[in-house]
Amino acid sequence: MPDFSRKASVGESIPTSSMADIAFLLLIFFMVTTVFVRYRITGIVLPKAEKIEELKKRRMIQYLWVSADRKVYINDSYVPEVSQVANIFYDFRVQEPRTIVSLKCDFRAPYGLISRVLEQLREADALRINFAADREG
Repeated sequence: MPDFSRKASVGESIPTSSMADIAFLLLIFFMVTTVFVRYRITGIVLPKAEKIEELKKRRMIQYLWVSADRKVYINDSYVPEVSQVANIFYDFRVQEPRTIVSLKCDFRAPYGLISRVLEQLREADALRINFAADREG
């Protein structure tokens, strides 16, 4: 009886030579299409103003939000007590004396809370304040 066994075997491996190219193309695609959100504070509706000036220097700005539900945020971080605002901004002023505070208050926020926040900023000697608003239109 003749021997009918195969002399050469068929390879069962998956070609991976172009796998790195595909991985880098996917990486570049996701890097280009990803949208980065700078701040995640939602629900704040700024008051309307007729004349607005845009701040040109953005590297020394610290953002402070006051929402309608009486919450205070500094640079996307929740501050549970208004009395902590002075300490936080004092530390910012020690690191960078020319710090500008961009105060973004919801138009429905109670003025008493905004007044207390301004007093805390005065205690921290953070007197360079920008009141943010939307253009009236």
